[in-house]
Amino acid sequence: MTARTQLGLGLGLTVPPELSARAPAEARGAARDGVRMLVGRRATGGVEHRRFTDLPAVLRPGDLLVVNNSATLPAALSGALPDGTPVALHLSSAQPDRHGSHLVELRRVVPGEAAAYYPPEESPARPGLRVALPAGGSAVLTRAFTARLWRAELDLPTRLFPYLARHGRAIRYGYVDREWPIEAYQTVFATVPGSSEMPSAARPFSAETVARLAGRGVLVAPVTLHTGVASPEVHEAPYAERFHVPAATARLVGHVRAEGGRVIAVGTTVVRALESAVAPDGALQEADGWTELVITPERGVRAVDGLLTGWHEPRASHLLMLAAVAGRPLLAACYDAAVRHRYLWHEFGDVNLLLPD
Repeated sequence: MTARTQLGLGLGLTVPPELSARAPAEARGAARDGVRMLVGRRATGGVEHRRFTDLPAVLRPGDLLVVNNSATLPAALSGALPDGTPVALHLSSAQPDRHGSHLVELRRVVPGEAAAYYPPEESPARPGLRVALPAGGSAVLTRAFTARLWRAELDLPTRLFPYLARHGRAIRYGYVDREWPIEAYQTVFATVPGSSEMPSAARPFSAETVARLAGRGVLVAPVTLHTGVASPEVHEAPYAERFHVPAATARLVGHVRAEGGRVIAVGTTVVRALESAVAPDGALQEADGWTELVITPERGVRAVDGLLTGWHEPRASHLLMLAAVAGRPLLAACYDAAVRHRYLWHEFGDVNLLLPD
């Protein structure tokens, strides 16, 4: 089955299922930094076909890459309903939210395959439902948050991170061919555990690429945004996520832009974090907390000039953010070229670098 939509970009786009990256680049016989990179330039509308290893040559001395240092948790747990029916529980909030509860998604267990989406009319989720978890743990659903996510109270025999390390596994979806170890879902920048799913735009970076960027005079600075559980079947708008923009990063962004450099966000998570830290006067400031910001072309962006990102589903809400950064015409040109030239989609796939010029 293919997905067809208009994207709101005036372009009919069909993404064949064989363009889904089913395994990490390393398992496909390439290095992490050996994936393809399509470069789009807003000023000209042109696109270039590159390899990720070309990134240092494409960027300029004085440019700043802002990366997400959130590490991926093994946030998928095996569970059972009161009648013994097995379910998978995907944990979306590594920390309790403002209401003191976690967000979880229940998914159907399919032997030998990734856990499947429960349509709302088929889901067993209801207030008060107790899901048994490994080693005597449990999750009790309290109330619906969206059509697929529920608030839940967790009762675990140990603290959350050690519990997940022992009993959890990486979240995967049907386009991935098998379970891969959690290390396959970590980036070279991952130092602060907390994401339910990998901030995957940074996955192609290797230590060698980072060293070459430094030698080129390209700066790198971190932010933290802990990702929630994606919605590949229903394409929900993003919900609240925990983030932190350090004071040093905020100052460096201001300095780079004042000197004429470009601020390139590595991933949509970084755009959301930085834009959530913009003060009313337009300056970037230190910020810490939960963000509910949804970035659209109408809102625009104020803290970033470009974006390195993966390839998103045609109906994904992230495309609104990409259009805010790149403009609709360039984004349409990039996606058309990506399909025609057989770029690979999803977290193990190729990347798209959107530049202002």
